[in-house]
Amino acid sequence: MKIFQQQTDFDYSWEEVSTANWRKYGPWNEKTPHVIAVDTLSRTVDPATGILRTERLITCQQSAPKWVTSILGGSETSLVYETSYVDPTEKKVTMCSMNMTYSDLISVRETCTYSPSSASPHAKTTFQQRAEITAFCGGWQKIKNSIEQFTVDRFQQNAAKGKEGFEMVLERARQVFSEQRDLIRLQQDSKILQQARI
Repeated sequence: MKIFQQQTDFDYSWEEVSTANWRKYGPWNEKTPHVIAVDTLSRTVDPATGILRTERLITCQQSAPKWVTSILGGSETSLVYETSYVDPTEKKVTMCSMNMTYSDLISVRETCTYSPSSASPHAKTTFQQRAEITAFCGGWQKIKNSIEQFTVDRFQQNAAKGKEGFEMVLERARQVFSEQRDLIRLQQDSKILQQARI
């Protein structure tokens, strides 16, 4: 098994990050063209804790190297199952994901969290990512090591792109919410609209 982990801060509040997280894969993020679809399978709120639990299926364009797909049989898409928990009391988002494609040959279990930064809890959010990669190749230790190392290297390469892409989403979300607040303020200050409501 090999492990990839990283930690970084975003210059946005936890409220902004936890809201924008739902738009991470979409038109606001130019760095995720490999994500073809995100399907929500279930969404529930625990009435006792207020924790929002969401299950999603993420369909991606396959990015395995040619030598892997030639051995294992190629597929143009890969599926990832994700379960996330948003705890509004503790101010923590936890996302756990695992690969469904090639899961009998390689296991990729990833856990990501967003929580207020200890240095600046009202203005910054800390992102922590940990992925555990295990290849199942029997006695083929060299192939096993190559597959695990390739996956770790891919996580490393995508880390900077992922941060850059999410920064785009956060910036756009801040702009859209600001415009919406201005529109509501204008509507509230408009005497014509106030009279029309009466």
